[in-house]
Amino acid sequence: MRTRIAVTGIGLVTALGFGAEANWGALAAGRSGVRHITRFDATGMRATIAACVDLPEDKPGQPLSVAKRVERMGEMAIAEALAQAGLSAPFGGPLAFGMPPVEMEWPQRASFGAENYAQLLAGAPGHQEFYEEFLFGGSGARLAERFGTTGVPQIVTTACASGASAIQLAIEAIRRGEAPMAIAGGSEASLQTETLIRFGLLQALSTQNERPEAASRPFTLSRDGFVMGDGAGALILETEEHARARGATILGYVLGTGEAADTFHRTRSSPDGAAIIRSMADAIADAGLEPSAIGYINAHGTSTPENDKMEALAIRALFGEAPPPVSSTKSMIGHTLSAAGAIEAAICLLALQHQTLPPTINQDDVDESLGLDTVPQARPHGFRAALSNSFGFGGQNVSVVLGAAD
Repeated sequence: MRTRIAVTGIGLVTALGFGAEANWGALAAGRSGVRHITRFDATGMRATIAACVDLPEDKPGQPLSVAKRVERMGEMAIAEALAQAGLSAPFGGPLAFGMPPVEMEWPQRASFGAENYAQLLAGAPGHQEFYEEFLFGGSGARLAERFGTTGVPQIVTTACASGASAIQLAIEAIRRGEAPMAIAGGSEASLQTETLIRFGLLQALSTQNERPEAASRPFTLSRDGFVMGDGAGALILETEEHARARGATILGYVLGTGEAADTFHRTRSSPDGAAIIRSMADAIADAGLEPSAIGYINAHGTSTPENDKMEALAIRALFGEAPPPVSSTKSMIGHTLSAAGAIEAAICLLALQHQTLPPTINQDDVDESLGLDTVPQARPHGFRAALSNSFGFGGQNVSVVLGAAD
């Protein structure tokens, strides 16, 4: 019998607050963390709203860079998870973390004083600190050093599936016997001028700027795009045997993971939903369960017209015409991109603990054609297993099955 993977620590940072307890209270209350952007000037942007996490280290007019913000929020989430698990640095296992593909931002480029590419290259040697700050994987390496994890940190970017991919990598490492425990999660801080422009050009963002709290509206007739969000989530994963031997409190289990790619389009999913269906089915099979055992689905649910339709189609194809309740917590915390899979897996664990379904808010014009119970308000619900979906650009699809503690 394969060893179950227990979760002994949860850490969360989102626009709803710092810490798992604060986040669960806000989620259960159906509170929105979306607001107008004030960290930088969004004047003239198609979207001027986001689920922002402003850090104490931010200075007026001088917010931390994406690289530093990713690292800081990741550090906060990991520290909380370790404390709950009764562990501290150095940590006796590997780190697997989803992060965005960080690149140098406009303020740093401007500091070079370069008017052309030749001048940029000439000035580069004097800016070693920028190179190190924005080197991909650098934030992860610094987190690994901060918490004393073992081995090479596994920093992964599979678009919006990154956090779920990190959980999958950690689970596989534990199952292979490489370590009895691991830190898994993701951190996202891509909310800055360039990214907002790029997603705006793709027409992927909601432009319902007048009422920020109502802009993220998955599964409704008026959904028009996703709302960007900052955030981080971290889980401490251990073999059940290891957790019980050290007297840790088991908060729940990661029962299985599934991954499938469709390579259909750089941003769109295949119209038949085949890879999405396979991702969910493989995760459920990996957990040793049947689809009927899943009592709740935390949807990818981005609030984009095509994604919500495709996910609903795939859910009904796998679960039949009466699928379990489905909610999208992105309606409250926005789309946290690289961190979404980790954050939403943590939310599933909290929902299992509280035996309460978090809602999909802003459901005043539900798209009935999708055929889903979208949980417009939090409600008590007895269930033992949940499915968390993360579907990324480029056809990266990862699903995770979470189980309740015994």
